[in-house]
Amino acid sequence: MPAPDKLSIVVATGRFETAHYALALAASQLALGRKATLFYTLAACRALLPPEDGWMRLPADGGRDGAARDAEYRARGVGGYEELFSASVELGARLIVCEMGLKAEGLSDTALRRDATIEIAGIVTLLEDATARGQILYL
Repeated sequence: MPAPDKLSIVVATGRFETAHYALALAASQLALGRKATLFYTLAACRALLPPEDGWMRLPADGGRDGAARDAEYRARGVGGYEELFSASVELGARLIVCEMGLKAEGLSDTALRRDATIEIAGIVTLLEDATARGQILYL
């Protein structure tokens, strides 16, 4: 059986470590020459806000916020959130934010970061994105 050529990652938890790891997975998939989609919903929609309102403020392990955890990662030689985000975008990741998730969190699409193309769509779009040779990973 051939390896899946697309990975669709559903990011639903609004925790820094989850959002960070989703980007690491997407960047790795793209580096292998395969397609990757990141589908953000519910509390994870906040990871697509501008950094100072978004991932930097997400709760992280040990009672820290995303900014503190990211600084710790970078000090240890782990790619930072912005580095992984930029790499994923540059390598062609498809970014989708769930319309229902935005509404559930009381967010507007106008609040999203503007340095990447972020589609507003729903679950049907996610399922269509996961082709016969694709996989869906839920984080």
